[in-house]
Amino acid sequence: MVQLVKAEYRAHRIGRREICANLRDQIRAGNYAPEEPIPSSRALAEELGVSRTTVSAAYDQLAAEGYIVVRPGMRPRVAIISPAASTKKTDSAEKADPTTESLSAYGRRLIDIGQLRPPRSSPHLISFRYGEIASEDFPTAQWRRAVTSILLRKQNVLSYHEPFGSNALRHALQSYLWRARSINCNLDQIIIVNGSQQALDLLSRILLDPGDTFAIENPSYAMARWSFEASGATAIPIEVDDHGLLTEQLEGLQARLAYVTPSHQYPMGGVMPIDRRMQLVDWAKRTDAWIVEDDYDSEYRYDVKPLPPLWASNPNDRVVYIGTVSKTLSPTLRIGYAVVPDTLVRVVATAKQLADRHNAQLEQEALADLIQSGTYERHVRRQRRKNNHRRETLISALKATFGDRVDIRGTEAGLHIVVWFRDIPIAREPDLINRARTLGVGLYSVRPLCNPPLSGGQNEQIGLVMGYASLNPSWIVKGVSLLDKAIQDLGL
Repeated sequence: MVQLVKAEYRAHRIGRREICANLRDQIRAGNYAPEEPIPSSRALAEELGVSRTTVSAAYDQLAAEGYIVVRPGMRPRVAIISPAASTKKTDSAEKADPTTESLSAYGRRLIDIGQLRPPRSSPHLISFRYGEIASEDFPTAQWRRAVTSILLRKQNVLSYHEPFGSNALRHALQSYLWRARSINCNLDQIIIVNGSQQALDLLSRILLDPGDTFAIENPSYAMARWSFEASGATAIPIEVDDHGLLTEQLEGLQARLAYVTPSHQYPMGGVMPIDRRMQLVDWAKRTDAWIVEDDYDSEYRYDVKPLPPLWASNPNDRVVYIGTVSKTLSPTLRIGYAVVPDTLVRVVATAKQLADRHNAQLEQEALADLIQSGTYERHVRRQRRKNNHRRETLISALKATFGDRVDIRGTEAGLHIVVWFRDIPIAREPDLINRARTLGVGLYSVRPLCNPPLSGGQNEQIGLVMGYASLNPSWIVKGVSLLDKAIQDLGL
């Protein structure tokens, strides 16, 4: 929200100039991103206790200066401003920043990692960003009934609860994981977390010390790598091929942990065969290492039933299994789960309790209702059919448009594919992404997921991670057409 303090208003009346100056400073400082909506004139007027006319006049002034865009019937949005228009920090602001010496070692490592700014899509773009799903696919009516039912029949839903998570949800997941993923576990081994990212953060602090090493797929999920590096550990990138992690590269490696996505390697899409899975588990046992298995989108397998996860074959030893409903229901729910060996149950639960006490109980109970009633699995089957249609539409459009110019990988499962352009050098990637954005298409590179990032050598090609779960088929076809136009406009 706009940082105009109400106490200041009581001291002197805030007018159009003050509102303009405050918003202008915030936009210049980057507190609002390009195309991000700002509060409506009505909402801001109510918050500040001024007339709506005053706020509207301030917005008109900012629009005239080019800081915001005002359209009838829509909330004002921040305009796209060139970097040169932003202001530098003042000396006083620089002095207010904490120095490196005043931070803990963990804090200094976070400074080295830098502020994490995942790619942001825009409602005005046909965005192929991975990780987003269509809002219209959410089972709104079923979710509303489940929430209402919970509120009517349960008296303690607004109380503090166990850090393990809702008993009802853990019971429901225990049965679901056995049916869907062949995981046979005790109830206590299931710990509910705020999305898979919290599980990664907790495990990084529990299993790694500064100076340790960890093995991770290359390319891989960058947020996992950063979580482990924030603990002070060092990544050892292990290459992948069409069948996932090259387990032979683990031989002779002494690492405390290996992070893998064996059911659908992120982002390349390979599925790890049984012989490599056995090699991976054997390596972990011989070296006393932990395996963190991220099963982030296992529900979306389009050819055959997926192989059981590593945890199913090694249920109580060295594997921690992580799952989530972010790709089936919504990432806004922030519900994930970790299935941990008995030896880690108490320490993970304690770490969870210290981090945030417990998850929001109402959402957990509602999800438990959906699973127990069969609604959740019916929803997953419906989404699998929808996303399979989207996947086929994207692959067909790419092949029809580009033919042999593209190499398409990771098509058998998940919610994204990786597209390599055989004849477009990676040095032209920024030009292509920027040109596509001006035409209304959001594109996202595979480069940031590599460790180290692709260098831009002459033999390296442009690789795009193209998600499709948030788009209807007609948008997918139009998006590919606009991608083709961007390539033609650049003469590529």
